[in-house]
Amino acid sequence: MKTAHDLVQAAKERITEVDLQGAHDVLQQADLLIDVREPDEYRAGHVPGAVNIPRGLLEFRMSSTPEYEPRDKKIVIYCKTSGRAALAAVALHDMGYLSVHSIAGGIDAWEAAGKPVVQPSLPSFD
Repeated sequence: MKTAHDLVQAAKERITEVDLQGAHDVLQQADLLIDVREPDEYRAGHVPGAVNIPRGLLEFRMSSTPEYEPRDKKIVIYCKTSGRAALAAVALHDMGYLSVHSIAGGIDAWEAAGKPVVQPSLPSFD
């Protein structure tokens, strides 16, 4: 019986994962940056320019959103530590997307490296 860790390891053997140094170049060329974490995680802070499409909805949203449908889009995916992103990248490859990259270490590594994170600002009632 396979574990979640086994599935992630197998996924990482099939995808293109970029380290933080390579992420800058890949992000500059990306058509779409997807945060596959849950909405509450996304609201707590995300990479600038990312759209939130939770892992559980990814295939459905990609199939039903006309601007996401072209299979030649350059897509970058991330999550918290890179497990969900690896599984998401495999799913997109299986759907026929030709250029999908995952950020190694996810947003945890991104934040640890001091890279910018968008955090919501609450309205001031002063």
